[in-house]
Amino acid sequence: MPRIFLRAAGEADLPFLRALRAQSMRVHLERVGVPYEAQAQEARVLYRLDCARIVVSDGAEVGLLKVDREREPWELIQIQLLPACRGQGLGETLIRDLLAEAATAGADVELSVLKGNPAQRLYARLGFRAVGEDALAETLRWSVLDAA
Repeated sequence: MPRIFLRAAGEADLPFLRALRAQSMRVHLERVGVPYEAQAQEARVLYRLDCARIVVSDGAEVGLLKVDREREPWELIQIQLLPACRGQGLGETLIRDLLAEAATAGADVELSVLKGNPAQRLYARLGFRAVGEDALAETLRWSVLDAA
């Protein structure tokens, strides 16, 4: 496993975050019939930028982890990795670390995932369960009580 760390995201990271969003989400959005519109995607990039952490692996920016810890349950807003960095356990490591932090804090974690996104298998394996859905996405929750 490569050496990874998280650093706070800022305005200077916006070009990377825009490109990451396009590379990681376009195919999933288009699969469920949502056109990839620049204005809507820009809003997603900017949403809760204060909670955003750039994932750095061996000195290179490879992803984003955006978590709102100010509400209960905590919200895993976004986790995105460059396509070349997927399938190596990096996303799982990031989420396991988040869940360990949440367990220590006594917090549940919730996320929304587009239907048919392959990440659903990872979320299920880590203990997330469906608690709601709409036409495009499922809401999943990891419960600290289930983890105990």
